[in-house]
Amino acid sequence: MEVSLIGFAVLLALCFIGIPLGFSLLLVGLVGFSLERGMAAALSMSGQQILDFSTNYGLTVLPLFVLMGSFIHRAQLSDELYEAANAWLGHRRGGLAMATVAACAGFAAVSGSSLATAATMSKVAMPPMRRFRYADSLASGTIAAGGTLGILIPPSVPMVIYGILTETDIGKLFIAGILPGILMVLLFFISISLTTRLNPAMGPAGDRATSQQRWQATRKIWAVVALFVLVLGGIYLGVFTPTEAAGIGAFGSMLFALARGKLNVESFADALIDSCRTTAMIFMVGFGALVFSNFVNLAGLTGAMVEFIENLNVSPTGVVFAMCIIYVILGCVFDSLAMLLLTVPIFFPIIDPLGVDPIWFGIIVIIVIEIGLITPPIGMNVFMVKTVLQDVPVWAIFRGVWPFLAATLVALALLFAFPEIALMLPEYMITPTGG
Repeated sequence: MEVSLIGFAVLLALCFIGIPLGFSLLLVGLVGFSLERGMAAALSMSGQQILDFSTNYGLTVLPLFVLMGSFIHRAQLSDELYEAANAWLGHRRGGLAMATVAACAGFAAVSGSSLATAATMSKVAMPPMRRFRYADSLASGTIAAGGTLGILIPPSVPMVIYGILTETDIGKLFIAGILPGILMVLLFFISISLTTRLNPAMGPAGDRATSQQRWQATRKIWAVVALFVLVLGGIYLGVFTPTEAAGIGAFGSMLFALARGKLNVESFADALIDSCRTTAMIFMVGFGALVFSNFVNLAGLTGAMVEFIENLNVSPTGVVFAMCIIYVILGCVFDSLAMLLLTVPIFFPIIDPLGVDPIWFGIIVIIVIEIGLITPPIGMNVFMVKTVLQDVPVWAIFRGVWPFLAATLVALALLFAFPEIALMLPEYMITPTGG
C-alpha cells in the first residue's frame, strides 16, 4: 500500500516537471513492478500489456472516430451550427449563450472531443456575444462548460476507452449517453436563464430571426444531422457494430468535407496526420496506464481499497460516490483520458463484484470527468479557452463556469437517483449480427 502511494507521488512529480504522462506512467510502473518482482518480470509484464492493448480489435473504433472528428473540424461546420442555434435561441435573454451550448452539443456529437469543441467554439461564439455586450465571464464560461459535452454526447473517445478497459459494449455506452447529454444541455440552459435573470446585463437578448432565416440556417446543417443519425441509429438498430459505424462516420465526414469544398490533398493529409498523432498519444498513455495499474495492484492498493470499503459498510452507491470524490480531486491535475486510463483498471474490479451496472458507472465517470475539465486549478477546458481568448483573464473564465458546474452536479445527482436516465435506451437496443 505504501509503495503504491509513493508511486503516485513520483508520478505527480514527473508530470509537474514536464515529462509526458504516458512516459511517466510507464517509467513508474516499470520501476515499481521491478522492485516487487524483479526487472525480468517487469519487462515481461510490460511487453505483454502493450502487445495485448495494441492488438485489441475493439480499439479499431478509436482512430476512426478521431478521423471523423478531424474531417468534421476541417469542414468548418461550427459556424453553421452556431448560426442555426442562434436563429432559434438568440432573441432570448442569454440566448446567445444558449445557442453556444446547443452548437457545442452539435459539434461534440460529431467530433467526440471536449478540447476541440471548446477551442472551435471560442473562435465562433465569442465575437457575436461580445458584439451584444455579454459579460466575458458568462461568454467564456459557457464555451468552456459547453465543450465538456464533447465527451458525453456520442460518439465519444473516452467512452471508447472505458468500454475497452471494462469490456463493456461500446454501442450501449454511446446510446446510454444520449439522454444524459440532453439533460445536461437543458440544465445548462436553466443555468444561463437563472444567471441572466439575476443580472440581465450579463446576457442581453439578441436580434429575433424570421421564420425564413431560421429554416435557411437549419437546412445548412442537415448533412451532419443525417450523419449523426446514421451512425447512432445504425448502432441502436443493430444494423452495424460500433467499429463499422466509426468507419461509416469517417467516410461520411470525408464526403461531407469534400462536398463543402474544404478538403484538398493537403488538408486530407493534415487530417490523417492529426488523427495519427492523437491516436498515438492515447495509445502511449494507455500503455503506461496499464503497466502502472499492474504495479499498484501488485503493491496492494486495490486490495487495501477493497478492505477499506468493506470496513466502511456502505452501499454500492456509496462506493461509487466515494470514487466520484476521488475523480473530482484527480480532475484538478489530470485530463479526461489520463484519469480514465489511470483509474478504471483500479476502480472497476472493486465495483464489479458489488453488482454496479458497468454502463451506468461509465456514464457517471464521464460526467465526473466533465467536472474535472472545468475545475480549478487546472481545468483543461478553461485553459483551452484561455489559450484562444488571450485577453480574457483565467479567473473570469473560472467565475463563469460555476453555474454550469452546479448544473453538472445536479445532473450527477439525478443519475444517482434515477439510473434509468442512462439505462433506459440501451435496454431496447438490437444486437448486431456482424462483428
